[in-house]
Amino acid sequence: MIWDNAFAISILPDLLRGLVTTVQITVAGMAIAAVLGLAVAVFRYLRIPVLSQILGFLVYFVRGTPLLVQAFFVFYVLPEYGIAMSALVTGIIVIGVNYSAYTAEVYRSGIEGIPVGQWEASTALNLPRGRTWIRIVLPQAVRRVVPLLGNYLIQMFKDSAILSAITVYELMSVAKAIGQSEFRYIEPFTIAALLFLIVSVPCTLVLRRLETRYGTVH
Repeated sequence: MIWDNAFAISILPDLLRGLVTTVQITVAGMAIAAVLGLAVAVFRYLRIPVLSQILGFLVYFVRGTPLLVQAFFVFYVLPEYGIAMSALVTGIIVIGVNYSAYTAEVYRSGIEGIPVGQWEASTALNLPRGRTWIRIVLPQAVRRVVPLLGNYLIQMFKDSAILSAITVYELMSVAKAIGQSEFRYIEPFTIAALLFLIVSVPCTLVLRRLETRYGTVH
């Protein structure tokens, strides 16, 4: 089989629509992961009895099970209990919750990196606990972990291809469908790989600049 330029050009619009869906999944999923992960990190740091242990178990459970299994469970099992969502919504929620388990650990490292002296200073100044978190702790913690969150954003962009298994019509799903219908795989999968590269490389370059500017928390 040889490369066919005319066929490649003809399938490009469909692949670009798949890319748009992939980007939508990544943006929405990362928004969920960023907010949910921050909430989990703060509640775990506060060490609230029972709640902290439950959240800790959920983090380990989500990190210890494959994203594909989680997607299958939510998409195929939950509808039997009356919880049914479209494939796209299911994919966004599953990938967002999955990555929130990782971003929670990233935020935790940022929070624990705040010098003890700053906590003691806020206590000495009699600052309200909420104000200490919002005005002092979280701005510094989030700023320190921005490069690490960027890494997860790029990883999520690539992992979104897994959601094709639950019929989400993203980039890889479109490429696979074209290959199966036209019995030509070299063009759709090559173009899909290039589109992933076109998006991820600039993101990687931006990430390097952020790492240079903010440093990385280990």
